[in-house]
Amino acid sequence: MKMITAIIKPFKLDDVREALQEVGIAGMTVEEVKGYGRQKGHTELYRGAEYLVEFQPKVKLQIAASDTELDAAIEAICSAAATGKIGDGKLFVAPLEQSIRIRTGETGDDAL
Repeated sequence: MKMITAIIKPFKLDDVREALQEVGIAGMTVEEVKGYGRQKGHTELYRGAEYLVEFQPKVKLQIAASDTELDAAIEAICSAAATGKIGDGKLFVAPLEQSIRIRTGETGDDAL
């Protein structure tokens, strides 16, 4: 099992969710976050004053996937989140040692 963490643009969330559902991924955790990478920040004009916005709004997804679903999930996220412009996001994959469904006590892939 693997834990996929994806940082994407907020307006791409529905596209990514739909793409993951199509490949059989049923659940995810979503957080609204802020950050920056190579994109750095940008300047905005507010009431005649210019100011620097250093942190961009992003959405952080956490998805637990079985080893057999991993490649399809990565491809679905990357294709659905891509705009071709700077700031599209990042994807991280880490090992997931155990998963347990609290309600039934199922473990491993059965809990996903």
